[in-house]
Amino acid sequence: TNTHTSRVPLDRYQRKQTLTNAERYTTDELVDLERKVISAKTRRAELELEIFSELKNRLLADAQWFLKLAYFVSEVDVLTSLAWTAVERNYTRPYFSKEGHIQLQASRHPVVERATRFVANDILLNRNECLLLTGPNMAGKSTVMRQVAVIALMAQVGSYVPASHAELPLFDRIFTRIGASDSLTEGLSTFMVEMKETATMLNEATENSLVVLDEVGRGTSTYDGLSLAQAILEYLVTKRKPMVLFATHYHELTRLATQYPHIHNAHMSIHQEKGDLHFLYTLTQGAAGRSYGVQVAKLAGLPKEVTNRAEKLLQSLENGGAMVSVPQLDLWAQAMHETEVDDSMEERHKELLVELKNFSIQRMTPLDALNKIAEWQQELS
Repeated sequence: TNTHTSRVPLDRYQRKQTLTNAERYTTDELVDLERKVISAKTRRAELELEIFSELKNRLLADAQWFLKLAYFVSEVDVLTSLAWTAVERNYTRPYFSKEGHIQLQASRHPVVERATRFVANDILLNRNECLLLTGPNMAGKSTVMRQVAVIALMAQVGSYVPASHAELPLFDRIFTRIGASDSLTEGLSTFMVEMKETATMLNEATENSLVVLDEVGRGTSTYDGLSLAQAILEYLVTKRKPMVLFATHYHELTRLATQYPHIHNAHMSIHQEKGDLHFLYTLTQGAAGRSYGVQVAKLAGLPKEVTNRAEKLLQSLENGGAMVSVPQLDLWAQAMHETEVDDSMEERHKELLVELKNFSIQRMTPLDALNKIAEWQQELS
């Protein structure tokens, strides 16, 4: 402090900085030490760069060996992870079928089974066949289809698979059309994206491909969607002939199993008790009779007023209400009925034209002619 500046030995201390109430001093030894520290810091940086450059040059000279080592270590890491997972989760070794069939016993979804209680399913599908899945939402249709695709992929990368027994063919590609998405920046609606992806399948799938289609055709009107879904399925089983997993709520499509021997109906079982729906998550042969959409809406928590109104509307539709003249699930029958009506009307029109041509106006009184015209109008209406 300034109080003691007169006592500073100026032969050893050198004034360095003046402050408000004090003076700062240094010595020759401190100056030398500061110079050494700064010099050492600079030298350290130079040495680090020199050592790094030397190490880099040595590594570059043997880069191919290090890359090979990294590749082998990564491969060991992947295989070890797959092996540990197989032991931990009770996976089994898959076999590749020369006959080209899928046979999975007690198969599971490797991700879903880790998150919730899982019901294993048996799946048998021969070469070029189609499994047509029906049943309510939330019953497990999508999960079953996806687990087949995931198991096929796992098998072909060399992994054990979540099943008690697994036989699969070698697939050249796995095509999937699942979920709803759009591409607004490209001006593509959800339905257009669905159709573009489906077009890729129809153009590129082969007899050695696996095709997974989930609810194709639902993004447009009922008749358009049903027609597209049937045409797509028919094209796959008759032209491209891949293995197909096809989930749908168009129950009319289940009739195709009687026309095409490669199509097999299956559904996810449910149990209905006192109006409550219980999902069994079990794959069962045969077609489902209903989609149970109103019941699923109840489980989702829709207001009771809404679901009660929906039930009344559904009963009205199924009983031939004003909105539709045939049962809800029989759209083809409605189309056939309309066609028959049209044919009948066309025939009657021809008869009326003949009657009109042969109608003798000269022999008719005005009143008789008026009555005849009224009769024709009544028939036409």
